[in-house]
Amino acid sequence: MLMNMKDLLAVANKNYFAVPAFNISDYSMFHGIMEASEEKRAPVIIAIHPDELRHIGVEMVRAIVEKAYKATVPVCIHLDHGSSFEQVILAIQSGFTSVMLDGSTLSFDENAALCKQVVHAAHAVNVSVEGELGTIGSTDAQAEAGTNSIIYTNPDDAEKFVAQTDVDSLAIAIGTSHGLYPAGMKPKLKLDLLKEIKAKVSVPLVLHGGSNNPDEEIGKSVVLGINKINISSDIKAAYYTKMREVLTDLSLREPNCIQPPCVAAMKETAYHKIVLFQADGKADLY
Repeated sequence: MLMNMKDLLAVANKNYFAVPAFNISDYSMFHGIMEASEEKRAPVIIAIHPDELRHIGVEMVRAIVEKAYKATVPVCIHLDHGSSFEQVILAIQSGFTSVMLDGSTLSFDENAALCKQVVHAAHAVNVSVEGELGTIGSTDAQAEAGTNSIIYTNPDDAEKFVAQTDVDSLAIAIGTSHGLYPAGMKPKLKLDLLKEIKAKVSVPLVLHGGSNNPDEEIGKSVVLGINKINISSDIKAAYYTKMREVLTDLSLREPNCIQPPCVAAMKETAYHKIVLFQADGKADLY
């Protein structure tokens, strides 16, 4: 069942769970995430970053849309971290049902103005919009873009931003970073700040950089009102760690021999996230 993110997250917001947004970079990963979601009866957001979209090609989005229509669980196809109006329009034209405009490194006024422009275009064709206020850290060069230091979201600014832009969801900065945390680096989420933002903002709240964070903190963030959590590095690490192991057998060459155990390893990580976010079984609420 293909949906936009506004309708998908409205149910999560009402029932206090978080929908996982899994970034996919090839079709076998996408297929595995869909299997895991249907097995756990969980709604799912298929997130594709502009870099990932360039890698897979817009033509593959048509196949993703077709599979989403046939799915037995709610599915949203979401552009992750779109940085320009042009990127957003390409995604909409390609079949995405939700887009993110990441203007977090712009001034408040520039971010709000660009986000409002995207909302005007997207809402006209029933595509939902996620905005971002505050900045997410970045742990390595492979991770999605971030900043060297985190700028935490101001609750009053969040309230003002949502009112000015009419975004359908808001990504907030409470202490996460993109990528996998290096040894010795221990992230700590500002859960009191999350409570303050939740009290002022009615739209669903989004947590980026959800990989590699302590389960206890992520679980608490869901209870306190986070409705979408982005997972990219964790599932990719599981997939490619297993692939490195599989490829020690130098006789293997066929993808249908190499990829299935990698997908199985990735699915184990996906199962864990789905349960942690309390999304398992929630497809039946739609």
